[in-house]
Amino acid sequence: MRVEQENIELNGQVLVLRNAEEEDAEQLIEYLKTVSGETKFLVKEPEELTMTVEEERQFIAHQNESPETVMLLGILDGEHVGNCSLMRLMQSRYNHRASIAIALYQNYTGRGIGKRMLQKMFQIAEAMGIEQLELEVAEDNDKAVSLYQSLGFQIYGTFPDNMKYKDGTYANVYWMMKKLSASAHN
Repeated sequence: MRVEQENIELNGQVLVLRNAEEEDAEQLIEYLKTVSGETKFLVKEPEELTMTVEEERQFIAHQNESPETVMLLGILDGEHVGNCSLMRLMQSRYNHRASIAIALYQNYTGRGIGKRMLQKMFQIAEAMGIEQLELEVAEDNDKAVSLYQSLGFQIYGTFPDNMKYKDGTYANVYWMMKKLSASAHN
């Protein structure tokens, strides 16, 4: 889904939130590989990211054409800092729900960027009539859990041993959910 670009003043800098475009494909592949290597909290290992530039272009085009998905890039003073995406669940009994995901380059975390990106997604989700947003987050990702809770997400369950790392250790993952005001309209 295409959304209107938004420019946000953030600590004396300009944070641009915009749709990904097909010409961003090569940069986005590198971003995915980098952020996957910077933290253990994401789902994939860098070597698992094997899509071609053409496949990424097609993925971006699909995201922009679909009325049920949104992918936003965060650009801070001209530098790509991260992505946030929303995916509505398509089954009729689940259509009031959407999953949300975000990842920033580690050197841009803790600056309020993720919070602003998520708040923008809340607005988009409400405009789409989505009533609840859901996400999964590693239990020991304290900063992310704290951010999500500050934005109204609550922990509703834990998936034990949800992720298994290369070293053989496991991570529990929280299932978190936030009710949106769109639910008050129904």
